[in-house]
Amino acid sequence: MIIKVQDLVKKFGDFVAVDKISFEVPEGEILAFLGPNGAGKTTTIKMLTTVLSPTGGQITLNGFNPLTQKDKARQSFGIVFQDASVDEELTAYENMEVHAVLYNVPRTERKKLIQHLLEFVELWDRKNEFVKNFSGGMKRRLEIAKGLLHHPKILFLDEPTQGLDPQTRNHIWEYIRKINQEEKMTVFFTTHYIEEAEKIADRVVVVDHGKVVAVGTPEELISKAGVDNLEDAFIKLTGNTIREEQVDPNEQMMRRRFGGR
Repeated sequence: MIIKVQDLVKKFGDFVAVDKISFEVPEGEILAFLGPNGAGKTTTIKMLTTVLSPTGGQITLNGFNPLTQKDKARQSFGIVFQDASVDEELTAYENMEVHAVLYNVPRTERKKLIQHLLEFVELWDRKNEFVKNFSGGMKRRLEIAKGLLHHPKILFLDEPTQGLDPQTRNHIWEYIRKINQEEKMTVFFTTHYIEEAEKIADRVVVVDHGKVVAVGTPEELISKAGVDNLEDAFIKLTGNTIREEQVDPNEQMMRRRFGGR
């Protein structure tokens, strides 16, 4: 298994964001990690990608422990976060070049790979423009190109197609499925577009209130729920109550300290 998670816990003070979740992902699988707002999806991805330290439990990525072997674990994955991580004071090309250097992409391959990926996300003609002048959708496309640059064994995608039009979403998923099949790249993604998970994912993990509530293929979850599609199965598993998006308590503290909302 390229990803192993056992009894993973994350607490912020008395609040339990992730509550002893366990799952495994085999190499080459596309896994959708679904849940309502505040279910613990982004917190889990941040622990898997070394951004947050777990309160308890164990994680293995590509055979490495992200707590004690951070550098080796980080070389194994690419990540597209829900929040923007591109440098807006650099050009699109410079953002890609910096990422290539950080991940030791061979100098002889950098230009070709950068051009290929910027052409794929249709930003090659804007490569020398500052990212601060890009639209939200353009920044998202650049994030995805950056995450793919070093040919990771695992690609983590947190709401990767949020804010993108259907044509761009389909284009990106087609490319991700292509490299998943050609390179056996494992894909771990979250999305609120449930039809994406039904169409793209080999298997689905549903979380709610920090716990795993269901695991199976889209077809298995639909069948068990006795409904016609994955969205209806998801609602049946997690309920109809509208959820407010939870903010990391650490982030709330920083906002209060610096006068933000």
